[in-house]
Amino acid sequence: MAESYTGEAYCVKCKAKREFTGHVEETNGRRFAKGICPTCGTKVTRILGKASS
Repeated sequence: MAESYTGEAYCVKCKAKREFTGHVEETNGRRFAKGICPTCGTKVTRILGKASS
């Protein structure tokens, strides 16, 4: 089951922090929360930190 994340991320298009709900991915040992800006529909990403091994 995919891990979900709810929190804030910076939207580059809106130039503001937005609340979003997304899923967590792991790439190159880093965890990212990826989702969609609820205002403009642009992809937003938040870096969560290193993945535990």
